[in-house]
Amino acid sequence: MIKSGPEAFSRRFPYIILAVGSVLLLATLFVFAAPPETSGDHADPVKPLPQDSGFTGLKEMLRRLSTTARLMQTTAHPDDEDGGMLTLESRGKGVSALLLTLTRGEGGQNKVGSNLFDVLGVLRTLELLASDRYYGVEQRFSRVADFGFSKSPDETFQKWHGHDIALEDMVRVIRTFRPDVLVARFSGTDRDGHGHHQASAIVTREAFRAAADPTRFPEQIKEGLAPWQAKKLYVGNVCGFMANTCPDENYTLRLNTGQRDVLLETSYIEFAMRGLKHQLSQGAGGWSVDPGDRFTYYRRVDSVLPAAADKNGHEENFFDGMDTTLPGLASSLGSEEAKVPFLRPALAKAQKDVSDATQVDEKNAQDAARPLLDGLAIVEELIQQIDKNSGLSKPAQQTLLAALRTKRDQFEKAADLALGVELTVSVDAPAGKSPEDAFMAIPGQSLNVNVRRTVTTAAQAGPLVFDLPPGWKSKLIHEQVSSSLGESYEAKFQITVPADAPYTRPYWHRDDPETETINKIDEPQYVTLPFPPPPVHAHVDYTFGGKHGTARTVAMVDYGTPDGPRERSLAVGPPFSVALEPSTSVIPVSHQGATSIKVGVTNYLASSVQPRLRLEVPERWRAEPSGQPIAFQNSGESKDAEFHVSPGDLKEQRQRVDAVLEHSSKRYADGFNVVTRDDLDTFYYYQPAVQRVSIVDVKVPTNFKVGYVMGAGDDIPTVLSQLGMNVTPIPAEKLASEDLSGYGTIVLGIRAYDTQKDLVANNKRLLDFVFAGGTLVVQYNTGVGDFNSGHFTPFPAQLSRARVSVEEAPVDILAKDDPIFHYPNEISQHDFDGWVQERGLYFMNQWDKAFTPLLACHDPGEQPQQGGLLRAQFGKGTYIYTGYSFFRQLPAGVPGAVRLYVNILGAGHQK
Repeated sequence: MIKSGPEAFSRRFPYIILAVGSVLLLATLFVFAAPPETSGDHADPVKPLPQDSGFTGLKEMLRRLSTTARLMQTTAHPDDEDGGMLTLESRGKGVSALLLTLTRGEGGQNKVGSNLFDVLGVLRTLELLASDRYYGVEQRFSRVADFGFSKSPDETFQKWHGHDIALEDMVRVIRTFRPDVLVARFSGTDRDGHGHHQASAIVTREAFRAAADPTRFPEQIKEGLAPWQAKKLYVGNVCGFMANTCPDENYTLRLNTGQRDVLLETSYIEFAMRGLKHQLSQGAGGWSVDPGDRFTYYRRVDSVLPAAADKNGHEENFFDGMDTTLPGLASSLGSEEAKVPFLRPALAKAQKDVSDATQVDEKNAQDAARPLLDGLAIVEELIQQIDKNSGLSKPAQQTLLAALRTKRDQFEKAADLALGVELTVSVDAPAGKSPEDAFMAIPGQSLNVNVRRTVTTAAQAGPLVFDLPPGWKSKLIHEQVSSSLGESYEAKFQITVPADAPYTRPYWHRDDPETETINKIDEPQYVTLPFPPPPVHAHVDYTFGGKHGTARTVAMVDYGTPDGPRERSLAVGPPFSVALEPSTSVIPVSHQGATSIKVGVTNYLASSVQPRLRLEVPERWRAEPSGQPIAFQNSGESKDAEFHVSPGDLKEQRQRVDAVLEHSSKRYADGFNVVTRDDLDTFYYYQPAVQRVSIVDVKVPTNFKVGYVMGAGDDIPTVLSQLGMNVTPIPAEKLASEDLSGYGTIVLGIRAYDTQKDLVANNKRLLDFVFAGGTLVVQYNTGVGDFNSGHFTPFPAQLSRARVSVEEAPVDILAKDDPIFHYPNEISQHDFDGWVQERGLYFMNQWDKAFTPLLACHDPGEQPQQGGLLRAQFGKGTYIYTGYSFFRQLPAGVPGAVRLYVNILGAGHQK
């Protein structure tokens, strides 16, 4: 019998990485979801780091103002980036840097929870953005999705429908950002390992020239983007990621990211590591780097500039041979500089303003404001001149405007820091107790916001201006100005949200994340951005010494966490969230009677309402009741509604059940989860209120009890319960005292030895359980060295990183007479059809003769892997190791995988 009880709804949990659809994980996840140590850095995930605040932030911004250099690095996944190099270039040298990560890592393993696929992609986007704050870079993504491990670029491009989708997005980012230097993190060769890594570098090599070719992706040219040729192209991984020595011929550029920076008060690589530690789903929380020299190497593989290398073929800097001074922007125009004779003198004056501002000390920081505002005025005037009547060619105009707009933003920010100008806009609503119940704007309704503007110097500020999307309106309610120290301004405004305002949600989606490898774009205007921008921005103009400046901000909402108050940008959400959990269910064909399904609904309207909820079921299925009203009195109130669904034909097939809420002649059939963590910003993952039902012809043994020790988190126990098996969670910390004799089979969840210290300490109790007649099923672990040195198996065996990444790879049944293939279900080759993402991972590569390999499979061109399913008799019981990816197959309802897994659990229990 399938149940979706109240505890199953992820909307009830404060953090999405705990939203598992099963209460089994609650006992294990908190220790792994803790935010990383920040070494004294500001813990708030949305406020500026201390290094970006006050006088230190001013000095950092002056570094950026002193150069026009622009660098773009490309990678395949979050955590691939060379954070030390990016931090050195961006924070150390002031380079404007951008990171293009092709995928969002949605196909990877989640090391802090069971969320996979697109919700993992949202989480990893937030994690990478948290890292980017330390690197000091902008972030972009392409439409291609991480579909899991790939052993070759050929397979990768086959899954990504060729080169062109990834290439088109990379070209778009190059034509928009217009970098001087393009840097691939990987080499595009076999040494990169992962096929996605190789593909990212291959595409980067193509994009270097393709972005300059107006015949490539001409629709971008029609949109208004001009071709762009970066000056130089570099590739990485030419000496290994951890190498501190490298043959001269292998590299062009060697950078020491271990050198200490006076503003950061640590080395570039150590500061970058603080950012990387936020990528907890990648297992980065415990990563560290020792102080001292640490080198990163890159090789120049293409260039449109004359060689600027020494006799050994080495360069000192990515930008050797380029003029990256402000006046150098005029030089970059070549013969077209004559069309803008005013440009070079103006840029020279702006550069002198930067130099003058750099001379000030901390006690007289406001003295930097005058030259900074002078420089700002020059750049703003240049932008107007170049934008309107320059006579420049379109490529030259766009290149110049991109650089000048960057400088305008930097001048603005630097002047704000020098003058102590701060502007905040916060929603006038009770602070939420968690990110989940923090206030959201509802289309068609109004909200009040409080504005506070402070100026600690003699600057004079003007009125606040809201920068709102079309259709939004603002109205001043009251204001108050005081001038005791500088100037303080407080006001309250009412903002009205139009009825058609879009929700704050990802602009991309996949209808079937288990099989689709390209994201569909719902809002093309945001393509390549991490997320759509927040809806409510505001700015205030001010003057100081007769010069003009601007302070900008985003409307924020307050909420609480166990570590204290936090805030996030105002989001727009629906009046109702409808969640039908779990999103998949598995029903055996032998199922009798009705299935109980509970639908969770949360109301966000301020008034009392009574919408009507119903289920849409397949033909010949029946739902009781046919519909039911749900009465709400308060905003934020959640209620569950129960339906009893009687399936029609109980034959092996896939179906779906939809939940629909109707109110005021509108349908609501989506639910959302709040994706966040104490160390991360917040975003939202939407999914339709759908339960995908897989009806499986499976016989389920009921003559024994299954204990499940959760590891990093998976949804297998939920599926087993749906099948009618008697599954009981065993917290790892209770293994020392639990009476194991009552269990027939005990299962160790994925990465259990990696994540559960109590399991390691009590492994002998589990082996004793097997020896006495029980069955132990051990699933894959990634800590190969720790697993092998721990000697957890009853007989010698060596875990490896071997895997089979092609989910369609043929599987051979080696031991056809083994009961695992006959009880309680007959297993055939057909049972390996329709698997998703991969066959398996972390197979054994050596084992004692006491083990019997049961299956063999391999990726194309490789030798058969026989270590994915091993069985051994130990005493009276059965020990099984499996690396096959059942943690993906069972939640996806793959029939053959369900049957085989049930048989594995039944090993040793056949009559």
